[in-house]
Amino acid sequence: MIATICMLAAGAQAADPPRQAKMITDWAFQGPNNGFIVAQEKGFYTQAGIDLTIEQGKGSGSTAQLIASKVANFGFADGYVLANGVSKGMDLKMVASVFRRTPTAVITLASSGITAPKMLEGKTIGIPTGSAQFQQWPAFMRGCSLDGSKIKIVNVDPAGAAPAVINGQVDAIAGFAQGWVPSIEIRGSKQASMLWYADCGVNTVSNGIIVHNDFLKAQPALVRDFVAASLKGFLYARQNPEEAALIVKKYQPTSDVAISRRESELSWHSWNTPNTANKPLGWMSDADWASTVEVLKLYGGVANPPDPMTLYTNDFVPTSADFVPPQR
Repeated sequence: MIATICMLAAGAQAADPPRQAKMITDWAFQGPNNGFIVAQEKGFYTQAGIDLTIEQGKGSGSTAQLIASKVANFGFADGYVLANGVSKGMDLKMVASVFRRTPTAVITLASSGITAPKMLEGKTIGIPTGSAQFQQWPAFMRGCSLDGSKIKIVNVDPAGAAPAVINGQVDAIAGFAQGWVPSIEIRGSKQASMLWYADCGVNTVSNGIIVHNDFLKAQPALVRDFVAASLKGFLYARQNPEEAALIVKKYQPTSDVAISRRESELSWHSWNTPNTANKPLGWMSDADWASTVEVLKLYGGVANPPDPMTLYTNDFVPTSADFVPPQR
């Protein structure tokens, strides 16, 4: 008996303590970024030996700056924003991408009759100036052969974008569809229609997990385990959308369960690109990153953008077939 107790005590002493880590999301807890809080709620980080603190972000640009400043270990941010930050000296890298296809779209009311990009000519489009969507607007016009002189662009506050199109102040708005369409459909009781930037050749990597390169070098095992647990959270949320929406409600009491679920559903549209077909969630394509940097160079005002290969790595993405998301 004494020998058994000694063995148990030795085993307890040998157990590794949980590794402390902190992450910052791209925005408030909501449907599109629910994978992190789902992983937290379901114990995936705990199972991976990670004691994680999650904080809500205030936009990809802010999150990238905080990770670059080493305020937190992990961030969830847009790839275009990451590339822009690296071009300005931020020492960051994306280690897994969730939104591998840009979720940006021109959003109109179905009742507007606008069913094709060419029909935007002669219309007024609301876009938050300074946003990645605003910077990428010229690429959208070029890809769909639009005459920019025939389209009026006005600045809209992100919080007021959905009401602006609902109330007829603008004919359309441009931004992340998963963020605005649910409000239009559920709060505004209107049917929305989307013209995707990606369908006009704006192929840019969007949100993924970012880290500082110093942290990546110092804690590769922690990065690997965090990535796997987080992706597991996103995949679980997709399989259990109602439960995931209720988890968002728990972490963000002011959220609407129906809206959170619809946000999540729309975000799935951005999980795959032609270049990532049948690849595990998180895995990134050389071609998609090259396209991201090209758009940054042409329309982001960056004369000497970084080498695409320095912006990301697939070394920490799980290779198991269990991580391959639905392809629809």
